[in-house]
Amino acid sequence: MKIVAIVGSIRKESYNLKLAQYIQNRYQEKIEVEIADIKDLPFYDQDMELNPPATVTAFKTKVKEADAVLWLTPEYNYSIPGVLKNAIDWLSRIDKVMIGKPSWIVGASMGLLGTVRAQQHLRDILFSAGVSSPLLPGNEVYLGLVHEKMDEAGQLTHEPTIQFLDTVVNNFIAWYEKQAK
Repeated sequence: MKIVAIVGSIRKESYNLKLAQYIQNRYQEKIEVEIADIKDLPFYDQDMELNPPATVTAFKTKVKEADAVLWLTPEYNYSIPGVLKNAIDWLSRIDKVMIGKPSWIVGASMGLLGTVRAQQHLRDILFSAGVSSPLLPGNEVYLGLVHEKMDEAGQLTHEPTIQFLDTVVNNFIAWYEKQAK
């Protein structure tokens, strides 16, 4: 299964980027994860949506060709980052490449609650008419206190978190295969 990971933080040392890379490496025998770069996407502009820049076209093609999307979001001011919303806005217009494409969400933050509020907002957005992405139900990954559970190399070191992530990945694969029938 080919998954495109969309990370809602463009910071070089982003915990969510490190988490995407961890998932990419740990589960490479089960899933193929490609991390999409959203840093260079211009702000969504309806005036250019019919003739978008090459960065937008390449991004939308990458998502369209993937079997599923893994969303990794930090929490900014109780919601998702603007850069993530911008990426979704591009995906939701004209060819609407997300409609029907299965998704799952994880998020990491240094706060105790992880990314609970951001993920709720992201779910609402993913259910909108231009996106309509089915989501893996009941497998929320709110990785709070990430700085205490991940080493500097980006490896998770907290065994209960690793075991939970193992379960969620297996659940996603089983759910996806059931959806694909």
